[in-house]
Amino acid sequence: MNVTNDEQERQVVSRQRVADHGEVYTAKREVNAMLDLVKEETERIDSRFLEPACGTGNFLVEILSRKMEEVRRRFARNRFEYDLVSAQAVSSVYGIELLPDNVENCRQRLFGQYLDTYLRHLKAEASPELQRCIRFLLRKNILCGDALTMLEQDGLPITFCEWTFIDMKGTVKRRDYELAELLRNVEFDKPKPGEYGNLFSDLDEPVFVPQPKREYPLTDYLKLPDKE
Repeated sequence: MNVTNDEQERQVVSRQRVADHGEVYTAKREVNAMLDLVKEETERIDSRFLEPACGTGNFLVEILSRKMEEVRRRFARNRFEYDLVSAQAVSSVYGIELLPDNVENCRQRLFGQYLDTYLRHLKAEASPELQRCIRFLLRKNILCGDALTMLEQDGLPITFCEWTFIDMKGTVKRRDYELAELLRNVEFDKPKPGEYGNLFSDLDEPVFVPQPKREYPLTDYLKLPDKE
């Protein structure tokens, strides 16, 4: 089931879903007003955002839209660079959602928006390899689970991937972290040079250095799905 434009503007799908899950969507006007409070961050291509109750993606869609506009402004003259940096923009958007149908709708909305934006910016369609990469990133970044228990639908710990784009050749380093580890409430110091801080920490905040659950070899971004 895909979400139509009319459905995107509705704040309530059904009274039963409100009663059962407290599901109420945030209207586009409120979404933009809230994001404007951190406007500079929403326009940073590599700034990571996590929406812990993302629904069908109202916040994430707008965040990606702002990032893609920055990608267009800086890289539209070079298709290779645009492809690479637009994938980085997608990789920086994360979501958790309790309802499986919302998860799928969110992924589809973000993917559809990416394709539409790509066509509008470059007057060409994204290659099959790039589309495959974008679908993979969305599948890994938009997860079905409970942000309160920090468990996925299958009972396993919610685990997010950190995608570090190393260079403009397309080299990416992947590290997997459990959400509980990322949000651990401890006293910590800023990371030393060469160390990595909390996946969702701001640069001006104290950060700790969580241990990844798994690390992957460096790989070309278009080959990320092959390294799963």
